Amino acid sequence: MKRFLTLLMALTLLAAPLAAQSPGPLRIEIDEGVIEPLPYAVPDFVADTGAAAELGRNIARVIAADLSGTGLFRELPSEAFISQITSFSSPVQFADWKAINAQALITGAVSVDAAGKLVVRFRVYDVFAGQELGQGLQLVGTQDGWRRMAHKVADQVYSRITGEGGYFDSRVVFVAESGPKDARSKRLAIMDYDGANVKYLTDSSSIVLAPRFSPTGDRILYTSYETGEPRIYELNIGNVSRRVLQTQAGTMSFAPRFGPDGQTVIFSQTQGGNTDLFSMNLATGSSTRLTSAPSIETAPSFSPDGRQIVFESDRSGTPQLYVMSSGGGEARRISFGQGRYGTPVWSPRGDLVAFTKQSKGRFHIGVMRLDGSEERLLTASFLDEGPTWAPNGRVIMFTRETQGASGRASLYSVDISGRNLKPVPTDTGASDPAWSPLQN
Repeated sequence: MKRFLTLLMALTLLAAPLAAQSPGPLRIEIDEGVIEPLPYAVPDFVADTGAAAELGRNIARVIAADLSGTGLFRELPSEAFISQITSFSSPVQFADWKAINAQALITGAVSVDAAGKLVVRFRVYDVFAGQELGQGLQLVGTQDGWRRMAHKVADQVYSRITGEGGYFDSRVVFVAESGPKDARSKRLAIMDYDGANVKYLTDSSSIVLAPRFSPTGDRILYTSYETGEPRIYELNIGNVSRRVLQTQAGTMSFAPRFGPDGQTVIFSQTQGGNTDLFSMNLATGSSTRLTSAPSIETAPSFSPDGRQIVFESDRSGTPQLYVMSSGGGEARRISFGQGRYGTPVWSPRGDLVAFTKQSKGRFHIGVMRLDGSEERLLTASFLDEGPTWAPNGRVIMFTRETQGASGRASLYSVDISGRNLKPVPTDTGASDPAWSPLQN
């Protein structure tokens, strides 16, 4: 299966060998550069019932958008097809797909059962080997949930070919912005990772900042100025109910983030002109002070195992990145390049930290190892900030703002190799994205 190496990113320094992680013919080591995206075909899914024809076309189109959007795959146009998939159970004519250089083939069928449920079946084939990759699967859900089912199929295809976890069946919470730059209205919104199915969670009566998902994806922490001072709120996505996290009187709290257990929150608190890090137990409401210094400590982020925290501090004179135990104690600096560092976020894989860097009048999104080595700047613009990781640790989303009085904030994504930089579609201005875990 050496031809599958053509889709792989140059990640020798950024990814662990997959061969050591799990067995199987396509669990290959990611250590080759991209020559050309892998050509694949995804014909419209066959409609087993009349009511499913349009759904079959739509599902195939979303799968194609997911895969091609990674930059690792290239869809072959239907006009090039020699064979047509008219039955899910018929044998695949591999010679016809080889002739158009389709290296992977995705076939499927859709139907609507007697209860009105949508049933989706699919298979993935290695065309040149003439065999199926993994086993065919069947998904059952509501007709309104067809996009999620398409994302789930795409996640399976992506995983079977790359050996990595997918990220398509996920959501992003962000700050939707409208109005002029000097008087913007801001409200929380949530959408599918690709910009579809937008839903607003708050109104625009007060400024909201920095939403962050819980590990289970059902709750959000964010900062609001509705009382005139920054305070932290916890919002339940399902019923859009919320509560304020009670902190000491006379303090300002902001920059919250959940711990991996979903019951611990780490945040910044300002009192008497001093800003330090605190943790809170959501069940009891009790807080613990983690830092005590005259410097500003903010933007904390837990390691995946919850044992450590990376955060931003100006204790050395300029904003830099530090790591310490999640219980507090001595911190070690990990950023040593020229410029200012901020908004660090620990990768879901545990091997990298993403950050914002300001240097020589430009802003960058970058990644580095936990000891500060192998720093890579992935972007550069007038203003790039606030990275967030896809659930598989492969892609980073962030805010990019354009220059001038009419400048607009938008969401962008980039692969951790620095390739495949692209805008994320939103109907309004958008900032402060936070990526959810994969949905259940």
